Amino acid sequence: MQTKNPGTIHFRNNPTLLWGLAFGILFGFLLQKGGATKYDVIIGQLLLTDFTVLKIMLSAVLTGMIGIYFMKSLGWVQLNPKSGSVGMNVIGGLIFGVGFAVLGYCPGTIAGAIGNGYLDAAVGGLAGILIGSALFAALYPRLNQGILKKGDFGDLTLPRLFKVNAWLVVVPVTGLILLLLYWLERAGL
Repeated sequence: MQTKNPGTIHFRNNPTLLWGLAFGILFGFLLQKGGATKYDVIIGQLLLTDFTVLKIMLSAVLTGMIGIYFMKSLGWVQLNPKSGSVGMNVIGGLIFGVGFAVLGYCPGTIAGAIGNGYLDAAVGGLAGILIGSALFAALYPRLNQGILKKGDFGDLTLPRLFKVNAWLVVVPVTGLILLLLYWLERAGL
């Protein structure tokens, strides 16, 4: 009897991986076409002079939120949110923010910039991701006993918090995002 190696990826048995790859490539293409892989655009976002990245991310959140909850309402997907805490958000935000501020890329835009052939992303960005991931993995056992547990709120979502149907959160949040996108466009930002 032949057994499969658990470390091997079997696309034939798991089409979800192919869908993830396809949507990842599409998202990277759209990031590049939207200009979010350009250093000047990202620095403009950090300096609050160019809101291209914010508009792209808000559009992605809006599309994803509506799509996920639509598929959930049809029974196509089941949501299993991971538990979180204030400590996890603080540490994650610091790691993300420091990397973003130092290099001018986030993980998604690093991949897109590498695809564009930008050497700073390929050398500094990829090295930063690998070093940062290794440091976090090495420190994780200690962090998980301390700060990552602070302010634990479990797998709470806004619909669960308010004890309402998810669409009673999705619809107003959609409206708020659309208003913000409209305001950003009208303001020329």
